[in-house]
Amino acid sequence: MKKPSEIKAKIVLNKTPYTFSDEIVTDSFSAVIKTDGDRVTLALEPKGELSFDEISLIMPAQAGSDERIFMNGYQSWTDSREYHPDEKQRGLHGIPAPIVRKYNFDKYGDYNFADYPNRSGELHGFTYCYFRTGQGFLLIGSLSERQGFTEFRFSSRKKRLTVSLECEGASYSEPFNALDLFITEGSENEVFDHYFDMMHIPSPKGKPITGYTSWYRHYQDISEKKLMHDLDSLSRTKGQDIFQIDDGYQCAVGDWLDINKLTFPDGLEKLSSAIHEKGLKAGLWLAPFVCEKQSEIYKNKKHWLLHDKEGNEVPAGCNWSGSFALDIYNEEVRAYLKEVFDTVLNKWGFDLVKLDFLYAACIIPQNGRSRGQVMCEAMDFLRECVGSKLILGCGVPLGAAFGKVEYCRIGCDVGLDYNDNPVMQMTHRERVSTKNSMLNTVFRRQLDGRAFYNDPDVFLLRDDNISLFNAQKQSLAFINHIFGSVYFTSDDVASYGEWQKKTLATANRLKAAAVRSVTYDRVEISISITDGASEKQFVLFPDGKLGSKK
Repeated sequence: MKKPSEIKAKIVLNKTPYTFSDEIVTDSFSAVIKTDGDRVTLALEPKGELSFDEISLIMPAQAGSDERIFMNGYQSWTDSREYHPDEKQRGLHGIPAPIVRKYNFDKYGDYNFADYPNRSGELHGFTYCYFRTGQGFLLIGSLSERQGFTEFRFSSRKKRLTVSLECEGASYSEPFNALDLFITEGSENEVFDHYFDMMHIPSPKGKPITGYTSWYRHYQDISEKKLMHDLDSLSRTKGQDIFQIDDGYQCAVGDWLDINKLTFPDGLEKLSSAIHEKGLKAGLWLAPFVCEKQSEIYKNKKHWLLHDKEGNEVPAGCNWSGSFALDIYNEEVRAYLKEVFDTVLNKWGFDLVKLDFLYAACIIPQNGRSRGQVMCEAMDFLRECVGSKLILGCGVPLGAAFGKVEYCRIGCDVGLDYNDNPVMQMTHRERVSTKNSMLNTVFRRQLDGRAFYNDPDVFLLRDDNISLFNAQKQSLAFINHIFGSVYFTSDDVASYGEWQKKTLATANRLKAAAVRSVTYDRVEISISITDGASEKQFVLFPDGKLGSKK
């Protein structure tokens, strides 16, 4: 695709469309397209309080068969990779509606507000996209999501790229930049360095981190005894930074200060102190914007829940006993979360919080704000609550997290097998999948060290309780260390044998490697890296094996 020379705007108000290529003045609003070098802005001035049906910029776009198109998925877990121009994205097509409703598959992603035509050559994503030919990139990115999520939609059939402000539910009364785009060409590093410079996002504080999280070893079945064992094992391994306690310490999701006394009789402050005594930072998992059906919040604080226009509670997915979104604009909810973070960070002494299922804050628009506005304000609130302590974001629309968190998941959860069973492969784009996790780690690599430090999720090298082949385990470890900056495992590292130790030592050496290029055909991903002295080339095969390229 060539850099567009012609850009038109389309604004729909009260079902009436207005199209223009420069500026427009109506009885209800005025708007102008401004171009300044690589920056294109659609400035809009309402004459009164208005809610728009559509606000878009439309540009010609034609991709050849040798081009690859990247569309950034809606949130952390959404599959995100390069596409061929004739590919298609499958939403929830083929899943019976009663199954979608039962398991709330549509709540994890963009399925309720983004169109999935289920046709070849129709691709969409959020915040940024690029078109790549060889090592040349044409990047088109939003410089701000504060007015709403920016959606990119490429149509091979119509030969156009439409960039829209997702503005459902929003009321605008003051002049604002509805779309603020950066469009530039160059090498991979040139376009992404320039893009993040234009957003004025400071480099993430802190550093890449290595450590342990309890989730994939124990899932919710954790206890003080189990974690003390794992902490002792981790502390005997050099180069560790952090020990993170994941889901399972609380009596119910949402009741964060109600600790399970049967499994954690001394509470969490003792564990936090023990972690610090080992010279490690202490991390704790929370999902601040949701509660489960068995929680005291759900039973006794129904007015804390987010409700839709019909007054129905808003589900956030099918996790736990059923999860529901909280209303982040409810002052009691905000006061409660401030108390939770004060307790976790200042009384219990944790240094990092992994904040999960954050998309729940903006499943629906509310309070005259679009989903994107809600998500940005939710991230502002979390940053205020956590202060100078560290945040690892997860399950979050990425644009809203740029510059707001030190670390962020950029892929879905890995599984104990490679790609789950065929039935689960037909569900939503945010499903558990080691394969999709690795693809996201590769194709969202440009965010690492620019927007935050990328968390590719864990690598697993153990032999027990796992169905990954050794070659797939090795690939996962290598991909995470080449492209990520959060190097977590959920293994009992003290039990590693010679193969695991050798694999981990090789993976650790890959941290310092610089990525020279990544190319993708319909089958394989070719990766070229250098350590400054020599160049290495790998091929990631569809079955998850990573081989050396001859």
